[in-house]
Amino acid sequence: MLLNSHPDICAPHELHLRFVRVAFERHYAELSMKELGLDQDELEYVLWDRIMHRELVASGKRVLIDKTPGNATFHERLVAGWPDARFIFLLRHPASIVASLMETRPDRELTSTIREALTYLEGVEEARKSVPGLVVRYEDLVADPATVTRQVCQYVSVRWDPRMLEYGRSQHGTFRAGIGDWTLKIRSGRVQPGRELPDPADVPEQLRPIARAWGYLD
Repeated sequence: MLLNSHPDICAPHELHLRFVRVAFERHYAELSMKELGLDQDELEYVLWDRIMHRELVASGKRVLIDKTPGNATFHERLVAGWPDARFIFLLRHPASIVASLMETRPDRELTSTIREALTYLEGVEEARKSVPGLVVRYEDLVADPATVTRQVCQYVSVRWDPRMLEYGRSQHGTFRAGIGDWTLKIRSGRVQPGRELPDPADVPEQLRPIARAWGYLD
């Protein structure tokens, strides 16, 4: 929403493109597309690209950014489809991510939530090792949003705009679980302070390798 508040950046809700698929219902349809040089992967790129282009044109802006956590789990296809794309790696203390997830539903169980979080965290780490990009830390963003958003704007080649910091003044669509954050903090319309970092001794064992790789543990 910080990004979407910029007059040149369209950052819609999470698009989950990896689950928007193309299927051939008849063999001759597949044969026809192959004659055009389009296999299933290429057709999905056409579809995904069209979805994003539609959003960008409707917004009247010139840069589109998709922040879907699951993008990290299939970054190879994103690189293959858009070799000139720029990647931003948003890091946060893994234990804080799990704590935040635990607060979203009263029925969450810690072990399964850690397992769910690791799917995305390990995907981010794998992508970070193989794709160049800008690293942004959540803790830095909430502590000094002006400085960090300036860095992001420079990276995506747009001029910084102070309206990003008052994202509540812009329209962002529906707050709904499954396509982005919907909690009270995001609804406030302003960057809120982050939670205190956990004591190293309190970080669950399963999260320690990622926390260490990201510089949160010695």
